[in-house]
Amino acid sequence: MDRTQKADWVGSLHGKFGDVGLVVVTHYKGLTVAEMTALRAKMRAAGASFKVTKNRLTKLALAGTEFENLADLFVGPTAIAASSDPVAAAKVAVEFAKTNEKLKILGGSLGSMRLDVDGIKALATLPSLDELRAKLLGMISTPATRIAGVLQAPAGQLARVLRAKADKDAA
Repeated sequence: MDRTQKADWVGSLHGKFGDVGLVVVTHYKGLTVAEMTALRAKMRAAGASFKVTKNRLTKLALAGTEFENLADLFVGPTAIAASSDPVAAAKVAVEFAKTNEKLKILGGSLGSMRLDVDGIKALATLPSLDELRAKLLGMISTPATRIAGVLQAPAGQLARVLRAKADKDAA
């Protein structure tokens, strides 16, 4: 990689740090190509990305961003998981790390707030943005269906009473 390629790479990574809300730093030593491909596919499906990084260049890209506090984590074979959704990258990384011991989560940052491994795991237990939207929509639509059920109940009860009266008279 020559100087211009390095400068382009640092610039693109710096721009990416400006677009995301969560960065999770991991060690990936020992992962096979197939495992890395599976992890990247899971990240893409969740709306996140997973990228192997060069430590020195990543530290340069972090300068001037809200994730600058992560610079000391970039030692050894590191990769970053990033997403604009504050839960997606953490959820996939923690789930993958449970099934594959070779992926080690070092920490991360949610905006300018630095998180340790336990913070990332706690973040992974939260529902994603789409799940929260679905719950909110369900809560909004539930009262309408309950109102319709309550309004229909008296008519149903009246019909059952009349039916019982008719059955009693017929007998």
